[in-house]
Amino acid sequence: YFVIPYLDDGLRTSIDDYKRLATKFNEAGELCKAHGLKLGYHNHGFEFIDYAGQNGYDILLSETDKNLVDFELDIYWVVRAGADTISLFNKYPGRFPLWHVKDMDKADHDLNTEIGAGAIDYTDISNNFSMNDVKHLIIEQENFAMDAIKSLTESFNYVDKDLLSRS
Repeated sequence: YFVIPYLDDGLRTSIDDYKRLATKFNEAGELCKAHGLKLGYHNHGFEFIDYAGQNGYDILLSETDKNLVDFELDIYWVVRAGADTISLFNKYPGRFPLWHVKDMDKADHDLNTEIGAGAIDYTDISNNFSMNDVKHLIIEQENFAMDAIKSLTESFNYVDKDLLSRS
């Protein structure tokens, strides 16, 4: 995968900007395909800003070719933005083979915690989406209340025993 990790502020100020980006993503997807790669896009929260009833993420998903562009769904940012992960799965089936998994601290939503111990209901999400459709899980923790290795181990164990066992 060749993943677009972020969009600078000036690239995403309107729905028209997102439409232009979708066109560019399709072009980049063609280039990737020609070289044996697949293009992916990693979201943050800003894609869910409302522009008169539309948001950038819906534009990117609806106007990119599913055969050229995959999405690395950062579940933390979907939840943080107030969007509904399960609704995205239902509206855009097959578009999320990459999951960016981190959990939100229950007390301070700016912080992460170990996956399965936070505010994101991964059980509900995985019960409503076949883990067989996920090709890659990207596990992230940006801050730690405990030793980093212990934190990673707890997250890994939850993913291994609770998420992946549902496939």
